[in-house]
Amino acid sequence: MTSPSVAIFRPRARVRPLSPAQARERWLERRVELIWGLLVMNVLTFVPGGSVIPIPSAVGKGITQAALQAALLLALSINRRLVFRPSLFLCLVSLLALEAVLTSINAEYAGVGTTYRTVRFIEFAAVLWLLSPYWGRRDLLLVRCHLKIMMIVLGTVVLGLFVDPGLAMTAGRLGGALWPIPPTQVAHYAAVTLGMVTVLWFSGLRRGKAALSIAAVAAVILVLTHTRTALVGLVAGLVVAGLSVVTVNPRVRKMFAVAGVVVLVALATLSSVLTSWLARGEGTQQLTSLTGRTNFWAALLTFPRDKFQEIFGFGLSNDSFNGLPIDSNWLASYQDQGIFGIVVCAVILLVLVVAAFGESRAVQRALALFIVTYCLVASFTEVGFTNASPYLLDITLAASLLVPSVTRPSDLNVRAGAPGTPG
Repeated sequence: MTSPSVAIFRPRARVRPLSPAQARERWLERRVELIWGLLVMNVLTFVPGGSVIPIPSAVGKGITQAALQAALLLALSINRRLVFRPSLFLCLVSLLALEAVLTSINAEYAGVGTTYRTVRFIEFAAVLWLLSPYWGRRDLLLVRCHLKIMMIVLGTVVLGLFVDPGLAMTAGRLGGALWPIPPTQVAHYAAVTLGMVTVLWFSGLRRGKAALSIAAVAAVILVLTHTRTALVGLVAGLVVAGLSVVTVNPRVRKMFAVAGVVVLVALATLSSVLTSWLARGEGTQQLTSLTGRTNFWAALLTFPRDKFQEIFGFGLSNDSFNGLPIDSNWLASYQDQGIFGIVVCAVILLVLVVAAFGESRAVQRALALFIVTYCLVASFTEVGFTNASPYLLDITLAASLLVPSVTRPSDLNVRAGAPGTPG
């Protein structure tokens, strides 16, 4: 018997007319998808002058920032009675938001920018709470939404490469040319898409040809971005996700065997090419200092702080220090939210790992472990858990997979338009 999760990812031979209840449910799902897309738009980086389309800086930043308000309004429209699912993860995210408020109201340490980012973080957390009734669905609604949005974003990157190859491959690394997305963020989206599609394939929820097509495009994009962190995170995430189901899934065992042979052949025949790709033309000193990051991190750690700043940080920033990007979630957390922020970030990851290993549903467990492992690896050279970011969205997706299963929102009394429900 085909499970609802399997059926939802497989194309239907015939499209049957929808009943009024099914049509309402489909419209509700479309709004959830739009909300998730707006959240992704909100966390997209906008680099002025980096697009083939002459987008003014104020317009580009205005679009990304307005997306959050639109997402909040739409989320309220599908959950008007404010029904929430209990979630330790969301409680921890809210704790980070409350700590940001504590710092922002301290006039000695916070400025207008800190207050503005704090308000946006609260709005972001509110949208996640409003979407919580749609967590744990057997049709993996949020997973489907995330993959669809990721493929749209990657599609714009590929289109930009054809429109203006020179701009898209600035400095030899693929970025967005239609919407100015930096190579590291493109690599993040490509790696997450590739990993999730692979997990769905070996779980039997994606057909081979469809999965192969998506994975091939994502893999090419990832290679062209020349981003080592995303590659290492992808490999680590797939290994952990595969090991979580290797004893019960013969497809995973075959995949590991084939991957082992491919790696051995590649190391034997293409070792110089692989080494050159990984080095990116950097010398030994640059590699050992993570392209100069460690020297910069040392200056951040030795910066004078009083007790309040050490415990609670300086307030939410643009993840920079002395005008340079911090490029580490843990150090950015320390800078913005102090030791408190670091501890909460660690607890978030620990809670999700424990929940994943206690999860009986193999597909949900494997997907969650892939995402958590990827984000953990990336957290050392990327920022994101203590602010609205692509990484916090990914972690939210993992948390949504690890809650008790429901078939549809009506199971939680939240279906739009039903009597006595929020919509």
